[in-house]
Parts: sequence; structure tokens; C-alpha cells
Amino acid sequence: MIRLSQLFFTTLREDPAEAEVASHRLLLRAGYIRRAGAGLYSWLPLGLRVRRNIERIVREEMEAVGAQEVLFPGLLPREPYERTGRWTEYGDGIFRLQDRKGADHLLAPTHEEVFTLLVQDLVSSYKALPLTIFQIQDKYRDEARPRAGLLRAREFTMKDAYSFDVTDEGLAASYQLQRDAYERIFKRLGLEYVIVSADAGAMGGSKSEEFMHPTPVGEDTIVRSAGGYAANVEAFETLAPEPLPIEGQADAVVRETPDTPTIETLVADANARFPREDGRPWTAADTLKNVVLRLTHLDGTRELVVIGLPGDREVDEKRVEVAFQPAVVTAADDDDFKANPGLVKGYIGPWSTSGAVLGERATTRIRYLLDKRVVDGTSWITGANEPGRHVFGLVAGRDFVGDGWVEAANVVDGDPAPDGSGPVVLERGMEIGHVFQLGRKYAEALGLKVLDEHGKLVTVTMGSYGIGVTRNLAAIVEKSRDDKGIVWPREVAPFDVHVVATGKDPEVFSIAERVAADLDVRGLEVLFDDRPKVSPGVKFGDAELMGMPLVVVVGRDAAQGSVELWDRASGERKQVQLAQLQEAIGR
Repeated sequence: MIRLSQLFFTTLREDPAEAEVASHRLLLRAGYIRRAGAGLYSWLPLGLRVRRNIERIVREEMEAVGAQEVLFPGLLPREPYERTGRWTEYGDGIFRLQDRKGADHLLAPTHEEVFTLLVQDLVSSYKALPLTIFQIQDKYRDEARPRAGLLRAREFTMKDAYSFDVTDEGLAASYQLQRDAYERIFKRLGLEYVIVSADAGAMGGSKSEEFMHPTPVGEDTIVRSAGGYAANVEAFETLAPEPLPIEGQADAVVRETPDTPTIETLVADANARFPREDGRPWTAADTLKNVVLRLTHLDGTRELVVIGLPGDREVDEKRVEVAFQPAVVTAADDDDFKANPGLVKGYIGPWSTSGAVLGERATTRIRYLLDKRVVDGTSWITGANEPGRHVFGLVAGRDFVGDGWVEAANVVDGDPAPDGSGPVVLERGMEIGHVFQLGRKYAEALGLKVLDEHGKLVTVTMGSYGIGVTRNLAAIVEKSRDDKGIVWPREVAPFDVHVVATGKDPEVFSIAERVAADLDVRGLEVLFDDRPKVSPGVKFGDAELMGMPLVVVVGRDAAQGSVELWDRASGERKQVQLAQLQEAIGR
């Protein structure tokens, strides 16, 4: 057992000023972690015990499906990442440094390249495959805004596994084994999860799924339907409506609409001065909003694009980042408008690269991309590319065309699921695991080939599977807590039982010592609060804050053979005879 009087820890009575979310606040207050810098945390003994329990669960499930553990450095050379293009693709998101000889290195944000090269070094024949290897190692990302404690840190611990197969069928089988293992891991951790289709991002690959934990503090948005569809918002695909007939639609008309640079002012002006013939009021959905974005490409070049989308929609930051990755996307600024006088701010209209809209009214060489809802035959109110003027009845496919389609608009409750399974709803979620079918991207870039059964060199196909160990720890706290502190699930708790000796009577402390020792002998992990000069109130507060699943309070009734047993999960507190304590604890 561990004595609290000898444990390296401290608890805090007040919430730390920098703590933004419950997990950050409670882990700091309860003595599990300490801040070392922006997005950087030191781990105290209590925190390490929880980490190791999570790692144990992960290792057990990885080994159960035949994965073997390895360990790579956190400091890696530039060359493998240069070969795959990710040295530049990561942009400012990674830590780069040089050694004393001027050679470039990075602190690993992920390890696909070195896993691939290790297998290339050791495996030459299909007979050694399939193979899955994994590590539990720290990763480093230069987060622009590290926040929320362990949920968005600059250094974090991950389990990353990689499978290597000769055939696509083999990859599918390896992928399913890992996917099933993830489900078992999260169930053991006590975390609810939703498996969603996801964008592969800089990882690449053909299939990508995220394990999302629904939580109000999540930075991601989950899109779900009652019929079973699930995706993160970046991967959601808009279901385009059917085109409408163009023939018979009235010609477009340019109208004076002074002082209407926003959708709200335009709709109000249109209803006041140009009411619809059918009596229905104009709405934002009848307008075509044109949003100007600046793309900064990896080579430093800049490009403007304009996105046309219904006026009742907004450009979603995450969706647009995925649409134009790896370019950095920002809103156009005043300098961009000054450099492009064809962009009349507040009155921008559509155009194509091949010509103009409505004669020669406005032509530019800027790419014009459309939301999928802007199908042929749809009629819009939109800017006329002149100050104080809008076009009414501009018909897609007749009066303008786009240079392509883009998934950039926000998703809202009620949008149709792309698989036809009904309307979707949105909820906040946190990524706790991610699985990819990488395919041959990294193997081809790094030359990972083996001899197949016919003696022919073939490129290996790969899968990648990640779990954020420290992020999952924080996710557990977000879920398993009450207004008094953490409530650890038994399988990850630093200790099974917290024995608290109260008062000043030496006999009580002696009985508490025997209780703790007996539980320890019976195989339980025991934390014994033996501090002699600490008040019962402080001890109780620490016990509730630190969050062991069970608390045994040894007080004045101990001499009569009775102690109090707290179940932190249920909140139940009851008197238990010492002779029945082991049975009441249940282990």
C-alpha cells in the first residue's frame, strides 16, 4: 500500500486560473499533473499510475490481436519525412531543429515513415506478413493555441500501430482486427464512442474512421442520423438536389439595392421593394453568398478563391481546411480586395474563368467554386459586381457556372444524410481513436517492397491505428466526475481503495493500518491516508477530489468493528462491519 503521508503530491483548494475544462481543473487540483509550460505537463505519481493503467489495457488488447511492441525515438531525421512530402506538408505544425552539424531533425508528430523503414530493413518476403507492430510513445505538435489541458497539448502520449500486408484483402482483415480491438479498449475504459467516417488529412489513405466520444467540451462535430449514418463534419458529403428546368424562367434583372452589403440587409430590402410574385417572402436561402478566401500554398504562393453558397449557410472553418489542404486558408483582407478591383466587397457576384456573367459586367481570373446545392436551374439573388446593385433571378447553368464544387458550407440539423438514412443531427465530440487504411502511399514513397509467392517484388499495403493515451485519460475525467471531484472507473483508477483514518485517537489509526494492510494482502491497490495532523474535513475533501472508486473511512466506530464505505460512482455511503468489508468491496 501507499501512505499518503509519504506520497509526492499536493491538492489545491481553488480552481487554477488557467484551467478551462473540468478535466484540466480536476487533474491539477487533485495532484495528478502540473503545468510545465504552454501545452506541456509534468506527471506526478498519481497521474502516472492512471497513465500506466490505460497503457496496460491498450497493450493487452494489442497483444490479443497479435500486435508486437516496438519503440522509436521521439527525435527523428528530416530525410524520411522529406521523401513522403510531409516535411513541408505539416507547415508550422511541427517542431523542427538542427543538430550541431546543421542536420535537420524534427520532434515526431507521428511515426509512419520510421515504421515503414524499419519493416523495409527487416522484411523481404511475403512469408513474414501479415505483421502488426505498435508503440506507446510521446508525440509533438506545435499547436498554435494549446488549451484545455491534456485535450490539446503540445506533447502527448499515443499508441500507434501499423499493419503490413501484401494484398488489399489482407489490409482489410488487419484493419478489422484493430477496429474490433479499439471497441474493446474503449469499453474497458468506460468511454462511450461513436465510429464515424473521417477525412484522412495529411495521413492519406483510402479509408479513415474516427472513434468519437460525445462530450460538450469536444472540439469536433459529429453528424449522425437515426438510420445509422455517422461522420465527422469534415467528412460529411452534401446531398445535392435534383437540377431544375431552366426553360421558361424569367431573365435575370439587375436592381438598385443601395446599402445592402449583408445578407440580412439584402433580404429586408428585397421584401420591402421587390416582393415576390407568389407572395412568399424572400429569405436568406434565396440569396447566393460569395465568400472570398485566401489560400497560402506550401511553396508560399497565394491564391484567392471565391465560394458561392446559399445565403443561409456559413463557411465552416474545418470543412474548408479539409477542402483545400494542405494550403492554409484565411479570409481575404482589405489588401486582397484592393489588389483585385473586380471584387466589389458586399456586392460580389458569380463568374466563370471562361467569360463573364451578364455580358462583360465582371470578369476575373479567380477560381469560383460552388456549393453542391447550387445546381442547374436554381434561381438566386446575388451581387452584380457593382456597388449598390444586385441581380435578381440569376439562374445557375444558364447565367453562370462554377469552376468546380467544394464542401465548405456548414452542416445543420435536418440536412439529409448522404446515404439516404434520414435527416441528421449534430453534437459535439472528442476524437479518442483513429484508424486508417493507408494503402501504399508510404510504402511507395519509401520503397517498401517484398517478394510475393511468385518471386515478384510487390509494394506492401499498410494500415495505421492511433489512440491518444493522455487524451483518453482526460476524456475519462470529463465523463467520470461529480461536483466534488474525479470518479475513476475501477480499471484505470490509481488505487482500488482509499482508506482514511480520522480523528486523533491512536487506536483508530492502528485499526486503519490493519484494514489497509489486510486489503493490500488480498490483492487490492490501497492508498492509506495516515496523515496524523490533518482534519477529517480536509481528508474527506481530498478523498472525494482524488476519486478512488471506493473510500473506507475508519473513525470513532472502528473500535466497535464498524467502518463507513463510500462508493464514489453511486454516491452510496453505508456502515459496514469489518468482518464483511471484503465482501462489501467485492474483490
